[in-house]
Amino acid sequence: MSSQGESQQLLQPPGWAPPRGYANGVAASGRMVFIGGQIGWNASCVLVAGDFVGQARQALANIVAILAEAGGRPEHIARMTWYVVDKREYLDSYRALGHVYRDIIGRHFPAMTAVEVSALMEEGARVEIEATAVIPAT
Repeated sequence: MSSQGESQQLLQPPGWAPPRGYANGVAASGRMVFIGGQIGWNASCVLVAGDFVGQARQALANIVAILAEAGGRPEHIARMTWYVVDKREYLDSYRALGHVYRDIIGRHFPAMTAVEVSALMEEGARVEIEATAVIPAT
């Protein structure tokens, strides 16, 4: 078990191999913020890119913008679920995606799940990300 700031504690059972790029579990206390699935479109609801990494960058930026409206920051994200339309595209983009993730979120790795789906609701969307954050009580 390791800690991460005052309001979050990463949960890592003894003897388990460390996860790569995410946490197995997070315990947190404070104001909860639920962010619905974000895709790679801008404030005008227009997709900013046709590629997976470009759309992921915008979806993550959207999450950070919504979180800021609640007074939160990326390090307050406790969990994320990624919905991708192509598992191979996600895996092949892993290195570039890591750079984008660190640019937007930093070196904060909440509990994450990635799921391959047959399609997303918005035509042309390659990835949709939802998040839950816990902002520490002041």
